[in-house]
Amino acid sequence: EIRNIIKSIVPQAEEKISYNIPAYFLNGMLVYFAGFKNHIALYPFTQTNTELDMELKEYKSGKATIQFKLNEPLPTKLITKLVKFRVSESLKKQK
Repeated sequence: EIRNIIKSIVPQAEEKISYNIPAYFLNGMLVYFAGFKNHIALYPFTQTNTELDMELKEYKSGKATIQFKLNEPLPTKLITKLVKFRVSESLKKQK
């Protein structure tokens, strides 16, 4: 489901395996994700996004990772916003 979200937003992103997990590149690293025993982790590699801070508070997160529990539906709208934000950051880097 995460892969489909990423590919629908940024079909031109280069899909690779990096650090043994799926990774997407657009003018550099865009986003990683991985499945674990109790959660799915999304690695959007962004330090801050004040627009999404309130939405992210309910999820366990670290410096560059967000964890979604396996027993809960994926927050597809939030993932979509994060990927779009990362694409905008990536395109700014290109300029």
